[in-house]
Amino acid sequence: MRERLKSDLTDLMMIPGLSGHEGRVRRYLKAALGKMGLKTSTDRLGNLIATIAGREGAPSVMLFTHMDQLGLVVRKIEKNGLVRVERLGGVPERALAAQPVIFSVGPGRDVPGVIAHKSHHATGQDEKYKVVPYQDIYIDAGFSSAESVLEAGIDIGTPVVYQPNVLELANGRIAGTAVDDRAGCAVVLEVARQLLETVPRPTMHIVFSTQEEFNLRGAVTAAQVLQPDIAIQIDLILASDTPDMASRGDVTLGGGPGMAMFSFHGRGTLNGTIPHPALVQLFTETAKLAGVRLQKSAHIGCLTDSSYVQLVGQGVASIDMGFPMRYSHSALEVCDLGDLEELTRLLVAAIGDIGPDFVLDRDAFEQ
Repeated sequence: MRERLKSDLTDLMMIPGLSGHEGRVRRYLKAALGKMGLKTSTDRLGNLIATIAGREGAPSVMLFTHMDQLGLVVRKIEKNGLVRVERLGGVPERALAAQPVIFSVGPGRDVPGVIAHKSHHATGQDEKYKVVPYQDIYIDAGFSSAESVLEAGIDIGTPVVYQPNVLELANGRIAGTAVDDRAGCAVVLEVARQLLETVPRPTMHIVFSTQEEFNLRGAVTAAQVLQPDIAIQIDLILASDTPDMASRGDVTLGGGPGMAMFSFHGRGTLNGTIPHPALVQLFTETAKLAGVRLQKSAHIGCLTDSSYVQLVGQGVASIDMGFPMRYSHSALEVCDLGDLEELTRLLVAAIGDIGPDFVLDRDAFEQ
């Protein structure tokens, strides 16, 4: 299992897929599901959906993760060939200087570039410790005129992402682009493989959603169509085992999968998720029985698709499960393959236990 997770993750991290431009990622995932014998559909927002039929009377489950990544969009092409951009998603400005990027023009036609960083020898004392706002940055792709930029296929609205990259670190750890949430995609693929061999099981809707980084757009439309009883969302859990994160919690990289007990954005989007108690109990008890370590997280500043999915219909019992990750939204994020493997085992075991007698009545849990 670990080698499959590593292979899928590596492949997916090398595929550009800015929010609203996920086609290449979707086609990879569609092909992978097709090899399992699963039929897929794609809605008008680009969500990829597959259903695994299960036992009658059991609550239906939507297992989902987002396939898009954050990045930039071309907003202006200067006469001298330099390119100005807008942010798409929570791109940290302090992580941008001197980063290599690609203009995602098309397979075999992507154009490399570098985000400019003012020469050190010309940097004044008052500039040394300042972060350049994104409105002032520009990308140098080597062109000397606007005409040559356009001829290369770059125009207003062209997506720009960090240069795809994968680095194998020590102890089974992986660094690279878009670990958020290509690691989630790799896990969901593996869960689908194993659930196909798991009997009994509930009816499972596998969803790879779009535009999560663009204010959580995609998954809610899939949920509106599927009307699941339960929604299990897979994404990163902030690791807090580095000096700059020590006060944020007790989640460690390599310490096993995580369960979000509370999330709230608090910056512009006043939304979040408090997990359904039946699902908290399910994953807690399953982890003990399966011998899987389970970490807990509670954070302000985080937000996932589940915050909107839970509001569909008469309400969807929802929970955020995930893998510890360091350095979120930077060009090189870090995860641990062991955490992905344990998360997969936990999901397969827990979902397999959801049967006709699974109780979602909150009064059976809340004191």
